[in-house]
Amino acid sequence: MALERLDAALTTELQHLAGEGRSKAPERIITGCLPADGAHGRRYTIEGYDRPFLRMNSNSYLSLSFHPALIEAADRAGRRYGVGPGAVRFIDGTFAPHIALEQRIARFVGCPAARIFNSAYTANCGLALALATPRTHWIGDQLNHNSIIRAMRIAGVASGNKGIYRHNDIDDLRRCLDEVDPIMERVVVIFDGVFSMRGDHAPIDRIVGLCRAYHERFRDGVITVVDDSHGIGAYGATGRGTAEVCGARPDIVVGTFGKAFGVNGGFIAASTTVVEAVRQKADTYIYTNPLGAADCVAATGAIDICDSGEGLALLANLQRRTQQLRAGLAALGLESIPGPHPIVPLLVRDTAATRRLVTRLFDAGVLAVGLTYPVVPQGDETIRFQVNAGHTEADIDFLLSYLDDQAFKRSNV
Repeated sequence: MALERLDAALTTELQHLAGEGRSKAPERIITGCLPADGAHGRRYTIEGYDRPFLRMNSNSYLSLSFHPALIEAADRAGRRYGVGPGAVRFIDGTFAPHIALEQRIARFVGCPAARIFNSAYTANCGLALALATPRTHWIGDQLNHNSIIRAMRIAGVASGNKGIYRHNDIDDLRRCLDEVDPIMERVVVIFDGVFSMRGDHAPIDRIVGLCRAYHERFRDGVITVVDDSHGIGAYGATGRGTAEVCGARPDIVVGTFGKAFGVNGGFIAASTTVVEAVRQKADTYIYTNPLGAADCVAATGAIDICDSGEGLALLANLQRRTQQLRAGLAALGLESIPGPHPIVPLLVRDTAATRRLVTRLFDAGVLAVGLTYPVVPQGDETIRFQVNAGHTEADIDFLLSYLDDQAFKRSNV
């Protein structure tokens, strides 16, 4: 067979990944969802197991995926427009729901215009392709998401055209700005809003303020970009994300409909000119079919819900359940990273113990993610819990009661 030698080489590579602790476990298959029963939120069934599971590893912060209005709207759109667009946006693949979603998310985040993508990952890649030139210098937080790092590589950013500052360290960001070669024409400072491994957020007000002081040094200025995929919809008094928490908005906002809004897809929001440059230059936009109309209509509806009294009630419950979990971990003497975001990390600081604890949680009916080296630095091994608005007080109490179990505590050694 033609693949025999390639298979052998790839087997060696896969074994190497496993040896480094970087290989992924087999994927569990969710086969169904049990509705909330009043005291408890939704439970999920998994192929091969006869018990339901509490999900503490979902990005669906507002728990909107099963909202009946969104399901009905998606069904109507699918019947009207079909289940797929049948072409890229430039070849009559743009449908009315695409435009409506772009206008709605632009208003929501407070930008003049927006362009939607199949994911925030492809949005970051598209933005880099649209903005990068030989005289563009990029500066990023050391804990930026893989999609930002990969975007700069895809855009061909040279090693001499980028800087990395220590996590949320404004003084080190200033150092990076001071070190930019004066021949550079534009500088892009790009960072996560909420950092997905830790649940802490970027000090956007301080970043924007510092960058403003350097703006006149470069022909096109210093441009700030936030990927607030974990913030928008789930963070801030009205769900506007990290910018709302910090009281300052960057120049360009990247986000997703696949987390708080519970649907699918990503977006870039900025000035009309930036958005048009993205439309003309971003390969990840130009050469792929867009979201289906059903996704767009559901996402638009999710934003409307977030912007309503119902959405504010969901946000309030999300904040209560998050505080309940954070206070419970503190009462048990367990270490976390302070903050109000529903990403709640339990710092274990040992790879083997983290894996044991995740297995014990699974055996107890709780789905959680263990983050170990080299995904996180040695000594920062973590179990990441993610709260959503569908969790009840009883759900969080159930998790905390298990974390308080002495057998569980003894496994963390």
